Amino acid sequence: MVKIRCINTGTTVSFPEGTSLLDMIDSFDFPRPYPILSAKVNNVGQGLKYRAFNNRDVEFLDYRSYAGRSVYCRSLCFLLCKAAKDLYPGCKIILRRPISKGYFCSISKQDGTVFSEDDLTAVRDRMNEIVQKDIPFRRHEVRLDEAIELFSSLGYSDKVKLLQTSSDVYVNYYTLEDTPDYYYDALVASTGYLKVWSLTSYRGGLLLRVPDRHHPEQLAPFVEQPKTFDVFSESLKWNKIMGLDNAGDVNLACHRGEAPDLIKVAEALQEKKIVKIAEEIEERMADKENPLKLVLITGPSSSGKSTFCKRLSIQLKACGIKPISFSTDDYFVNRLDTPLLEDGSFDFDNFDTVDHDYLQSDVLKLLDGQTVDIPEYNFVTGMREFNGKKLKLEEGTILLIEGIHALNPMLTDKIPEPLKYRIFINTITSISLDDHNCIPTSDNRLLRRIIRDYKKGAFSARESIANWPNVRRAEVKWIYPFQENADALFNSSYIVEFPVIRPYAEQILMTVPKNCPEYAEAHRLKKFLSYFVPVSDKEVPATSLLRGFIGGGSL
Repeated sequence: MVKIRCINTGTTVSFPEGTSLLDMIDSFDFPRPYPILSAKVNNVGQGLKYRAFNNRDVEFLDYRSYAGRSVYCRSLCFLLCKAAKDLYPGCKIILRRPISKGYFCSISKQDGTVFSEDDLTAVRDRMNEIVQKDIPFRRHEVRLDEAIELFSSLGYSDKVKLLQTSSDVYVNYYTLEDTPDYYYDALVASTGYLKVWSLTSYRGGLLLRVPDRHHPEQLAPFVEQPKTFDVFSESLKWNKIMGLDNAGDVNLACHRGEAPDLIKVAEALQEKKIVKIAEEIEERMADKENPLKLVLITGPSSSGKSTFCKRLSIQLKACGIKPISFSTDDYFVNRLDTPLLEDGSFDFDNFDTVDHDYLQSDVLKLLDGQTVDIPEYNFVTGMREFNGKKLKLEEGTILLIEGIHALNPMLTDKIPEPLKYRIFINTITSISLDDHNCIPTSDNRLLRRIIRDYKKGAFSARESIANWPNVRRAEVKWIYPFQENADALFNSSYIVEFPVIRPYAEQILMTVPKNCPEYAEAHRLKKFLSYFVPVSDKEVPATSLLRGFIGGGSL
């Protein structure tokens, strides 16, 4: 017998060795408003078919948890691939990335005919049929060479390249009836769990819509994101030009010694975009009727806002423009006046953390030609200080304001719209692990944040992981709603970022203790990073946005 301590109930029950989590659930009495999808076993994510042969701590998870959502969405992707393969043998399905509260994907039929609305209806009907049959997902553990041989025989070159660059001896793959596929983590127990989803046409492809994170019984509300989609499409175009569609392509390129060139190209593409933005600002400043005066720069945590602002300033100077800048952080209210979260901790991401009336008053004075004493926030004392920083907008000068609330309309609602230029920085990861395994954009930023916080001595990896859900909730509420209002969107992702940051991140993630809840995320991130070949950062220039996280920057 093995003893299983359920974290959900705080109770312990004994089971015969080899009992699955699926068979354990009903022995524990706790509220289950939504189906249990997966679990953390000794703080490591597992599917419900995991069998316990030793004493374990188990926490059961539903869709409202990040791990539960990931399991559900991966399984939904397999459901789509299975249905398409059943109807159109030899077709190619590519799941590109999460967008508009769903997954953007495409299906190309082997005979080259266009994927039509009738085809979409047929795939949707087949998916529903598979869900109704409640077919089990089955996991198979095989030697690496066997998996490579299997997927090679199926023509899955993307998976072959990924596995060929793996250092594992054994790997897992999954089957749904007679359809095999590879997924880097657990799936739900069977297709009957996948009751909430939708498949619709979207911008030349398909959108696989998923449940709402707070109300899993219904679809997440559709959010149109045309500007974000355009930035993503631009990244895909350059990936295709460079022959880098997925992690396997990147790894093989690194093995061939091409990493230095890829870094140079990534930097050149970003610099090209910054130059274009600077030239647009210069053109708007030359408008005699409504000359541009104010540039607002925002983005979610660890998107590279500060370094971008400095690089943009350099390009503006090259255009003959004198930039002056400050951060919305300098206008934080004193620590004692900071809004609180439900648990009583400080809500540093709340809009009211910034003294927005005072900030806008100073901006209006600057636009009026006055000299303004700009405060600087002391994060140690939690107090606003005046240390002699004075700014004035003169002829040929532009004001840059950087911060997470910079695009919030309430921050500058008294300033005429023609005087403002808005920039949104995001980290839109354009490569995937393979055609059926997308990389969440938030993983990119979380890894950056963990590295930066640790290197600065601000927070441990455990603390950064623990705080990440609060950061993400704040972004959804206070930052992303204004993304599509931007005049320019800048993608700070880096085609070879994961190979570069892997050596840094792995060492730091190793510091997370196995006996804490945050270990589950640290373990998942380490597993994810293991898919990338590590490369040296010596070719990353000192002015790179990436240097703002790994160190060694000159900005």
